[in-house]
Amino acid sequence: MVATGSTEGEKRRADFLELFFDLVLVFALSGVVSRVTPDLSADTFTRRWTALLYVLVLVAPIMWLWTTTAHITSRFDPRRRPVQAMVLLTAFGVVFMASSLPYAFRERGWAFAVPYALLQVGRPLVLTRLVRDPALQALYARSAIWFTVSAVPWLGGMLVEDAARVGLWLLAITIDLVAARFSWPVPGISRELDDAWEPTKTHHLADRYEQLLLIALGESVLALGLTYTDTPVSLATTLALVVGFATTVLLWRIYYYRAGQVLPEAVDSAGNKVLVGRNAGRAHMLMVLGIVLVAVGYGIAVTHPVDHVRPAWLAPILGGPIIYLAGRIRLERVVFDRLSRRRLVGIATLAAAALPLAFTTPLIAATGALTVLLGMAMADARQARGRPPEPPSPPTAEPPTI
Repeated sequence: MVATGSTEGEKRRADFLELFFDLVLVFALSGVVSRVTPDLSADTFTRRWTALLYVLVLVAPIMWLWTTTAHITSRFDPRRRPVQAMVLLTAFGVVFMASSLPYAFRERGWAFAVPYALLQVGRPLVLTRLVRDPALQALYARSAIWFTVSAVPWLGGMLVEDAARVGLWLLAITIDLVAARFSWPVPGISRELDDAWEPTKTHHLADRYEQLLLIALGESVLALGLTYTDTPVSLATTLALVVGFATTVLLWRIYYYRAGQVLPEAVDSAGNKVLVGRNAGRAHMLMVLGIVLVAVGYGIAVTHPVDHVRPAWLAPILGGPIIYLAGRIRLERVVFDRLSRRRLVGIATLAAAALPLAFTTPLIAATGALTVLLGMAMADARQARGRPPEPPSPPTAEPPTI
């Protein structure tokens, strides 16, 4: 049986294993940005807009692998060899998937779909043999059944290309996420343990989500720097680099004021840790998706700083911050049980700015998004000035959908 206990030394070793896995995630997310940005620059209308759909189809399974792996390392002792083997095999699978990204919707779709399906079906089957708790065995058996169901469109997508493959893979990841949302219900199999968050070490998992945000922000800096390196240097491209880096700094600042800073404490003080942890996970998934879109948008701003902006370019430049702020609003609900009006105002301002910015350039549009985020960060700082740090006050019931 795999032990779930942990001493301080065990936590340290777990951190090293997880940080190694996080390095792989940086490579994978950077690969998504590199895969999508050239298609956004294409001359055809369909290819540009399809590229934005690629972000969701490619990021969601990679992030779901990270999430399910984080649950494993939060529930089980990472020093045990079976757990280490699972994490390392998952890391290799993500590397294999990321290496296929330039060709994922054509000849090498198998290299993306097969590792994902094998990992998501195989790991819960192994875990059912490692645990002795019947409730946990039932939970992993149910998840294995549902991952087998979603494996059909994942593997079926290998038989087609382009839009048909995108559609099948979108169906597959939807099955994965919806089934998990309802705890993988299967008639005839016990649901005594009805949530994958229980009995995980929720404080540790909250820490992992904080680390996830730093990983995503680091990936955006990496993608920005690589794009600038491969682009002829000019005043406009250098200004785009400055705007992109400043935007990443502001995303970090907005996250850590103040909800991100006290998330682990919020989980610890919550009456319903499972509820708070589950909603924190959803918030972070939204924010990571927003960060990846921001990285794509600033790739366009660096490579086409003074071209006339296209609607498909505005979608990541403005839509990325909007999705990020939507996730941040949900995090505010999780930590302080309130609706963040400043984030709502920011979303409304970014949406309203889309029309006038449609007649400008990517550099100007990126600067407009930066200005909105800067105003939000300054408002945060003004409110915090001279006040003691606010303690978390997590909700006791399900936060409403924003």
